[in-house]
Amino acid sequence: MRAPSFQLRRRLVLAWAGASALGTLPRAQAASPPTGWVQPRQPAPAFRITRTDGRQVPLASATAGKVTAVQLMFTGCSATCPVQGALFAAVAGRLRRNDVQLLSISIDALGDTPATLSAWQHRFGMHPAWSAAVSDVNEVDQLTGFMKGAPARQGTHTAQVFVFDRNARLCFRTGDSPALAEVEALLAHVAGTA
Repeated sequence: MRAPSFQLRRRLVLAWAGASALGTLPRAQAASPPTGWVQPRQPAPAFRITRTDGRQVPLASATAGKVTAVQLMFTGCSATCPVQGALFAAVAGRLRRNDVQLLSISIDALGDTPATLSAWQHRFGMHPAWSAAVSDVNEVDQLTGFMKGAPARQGTHTAQVFVFDRNARLCFRTGDSPALAEVEALLAHVAGTA
């Protein structure tokens, strides 16, 4: 059998590319992480985080006693993380409840330190209800997977907000980049019913 000519191969490649562009060929689709209410509520795992004061605490301790909104970020991010920082700064500035708190957790355990996290928060304006911490280098993927409700792919990032009730149980996952009003209403709802 003769090998196909260059022109025939070229036509086949162009036909395949055209069909692919039109969506007629099956494509692998990334599964979207689940959003909405978490049923049943999931207790915070025994992950440890290091706060900006250098203290290491379990995630459960950091989220217990108050309704807590958590975001995953890293200080070297220049795309979504500045928007996330501005969101939490705005929410913190508008909080009128002392039973609600915000927590930014860095997923760059090799690049972020308590000092870089503190400087990152200062860029947006510090608030007593908003704290930051860095995850343990050995637990980053597991923490991300737990928060997102799906296995974490290395190097992936999310702009979701995760809400824990007063009993340190994950109870809600927003979609990416929730609006200020959505986060405020969600925190008020969980605080009023938790």
